[in-house]
Amino acid sequence: MKIPKTLKEMPLTPLSLPTIGSMGKTGTWRTFRPIIDYSKCTKCTLCWIYCPDAAITRRDDDSPEIDYEYCKGCGICANECPVKAIAMKREEE
Repeated sequence: MKIPKTLKEMPLTPLSLPTIGSMGKTGTWRTFRPIIDYSKCTKCTLCWIYCPDAAITRRDDDSPEIDYEYCKGCGICANECPVKAIAMKREEE
């Protein structure tokens, strides 16, 4: 397997497991929801790389998109974001 040298060479899907939906639809029991502030996002893709459930995908312009049906609200994406573009909000808000 060829190792990507630049961000643009990386595929739009994760290179390793888990795959989307591997934990089933988790959105019904999530307490916190990650919200992306696209005005702060630098498209570094760290949230996509670290998401344990592959609930974050990359759009064609490398901006992240969260699939809330599979996001369990663990907050890893918000913790890994170097510019704090992801905030965890309570589901009720």
